[in-house]
Amino acid sequence: MEMKLRLYSDPILRDDAADVEVFDENLAREAETMAETMIRERGIGLAAPQVGMSKKLIVVLQMKDPEDNDAEPLALVNPEITERSKDTWELDEGCLSVPGIVGKVTRPQQITVRYQDLEGNEKTIDASGMFARVIQHEYDHLHGRLFIDYLSSAQKSLIKPKLKSIAAEYSA
Repeated sequence: MEMKLRLYSDPILRDDAADVEVFDENLAREAETMAETMIRERGIGLAAPQVGMSKKLIVVLQMKDPEDNDAEPLALVNPEITERSKDTWELDEGCLSVPGIVGKVTRPQQITVRYQDLEGNEKTIDASGMFARVIQHEYDHLHGRLFIDYLSSAQKSLIKPKLKSIAAEYSA
């Protein structure tokens, strides 16, 4: 099963994803294919809406730092961020669905996430640093938010031509 990335301007990227209710081999296969797609596209996280599926499923690399691209992937089903630290940090972010654009985004340094694994078991994980950032970025995708939504007005005006170009190319 080949998965194709959805790009900026695709309406699915602005929708709230549906809860996953069926935990079966199909879900496991989707998560595995998402991980393969993420790695093929040189991403560090991928949310189901980015490959055209409106469901609360994300795959993220369990990164220790920004250079840890060989980290193991982890699938989180129906994730919910239950705690966010007051400590924040800023870092350039990009997105497979918004190619060629990066921008500084401030996010909490640490988070606690409640989620289900691919068998439907409830789990909780504490994540910090890069791992927390990747989860938050992908979590946003499940709620119709993109990293560009966090940029300042000045930053947004600078990327507007590029966004128009992505949208035009994508809809062609």
